[in-house]
Amino acid sequence: MTQGSLFISSGFSPIEIAGVDEAGRGCLAGPVVAGACILPAEYDLPGLNDSKQLTAEKRETLYPLIREQAVAWGLGVAWPWEIDRINILQATFRAMGRAVRAMRVHPRFLRIDGDKIVPKHALLLDIPQECVIKGDGTVPAISAASILAKTFRDRLMVSLAKRYPGYGLSQHMGYGTKTHVEAIQTFGPCRIHRLTFKKVKPEDKPQVQGSLF
Repeated sequence: MTQGSLFISSGFSPIEIAGVDEAGRGCLAGPVVAGACILPAEYDLPGLNDSKQLTAEKRETLYPLIREQAVAWGLGVAWPWEIDRINILQATFRAMGRAVRAMRVHPRFLRIDGDKIVPKHALLLDIPQECVIKGDGTVPAISAASILAKTFRDRLMVSLAKRYPGYGLSQHMGYGTKTHVEAIQTFGPCRIHRLTFKKVKPEDKPQVQGSLF
């Protein structure tokens, strides 16, 4: 059993199990987005894999196919002001809970990518779950959830780039690239920046002791 797991998924059929994953957890700007997906016993999703291993074009190809073929799917968003208030881990859990609750069919079991399960206060549902380290590359339902979350978030960041120009959001999607950090230093953070993150939050500079002489 993976560290942090409370249950194992044996005894549940594939159409009762939802994979859950997030995108954008390490970004300096934009929301963290979670996807949840139940795949049917048989599906046709060529090249299904961890979203980070796929090109943007491949993700865009799979995105509508996953939504068409899935038994159920959902997306959840936690915005930067939520991240700043409750921290990125708790915001990620909140987004995951929202994604699961958005599904038209509630799963009987959850498989969460990573080494942590979603606490009950964020899930708000009584569903057994387990965490799967590197599950986005080994569990098809988690891979599908990963692609849903990443593609939706990338599209959202492209849209937000038009509202907040000058930061290059549509190129780096909010990640802490050199260009992005330099833009923050030049223009200061905007509304969708995570103000509690190290490269966004202004560094406290020690005051120089004044002198009369």
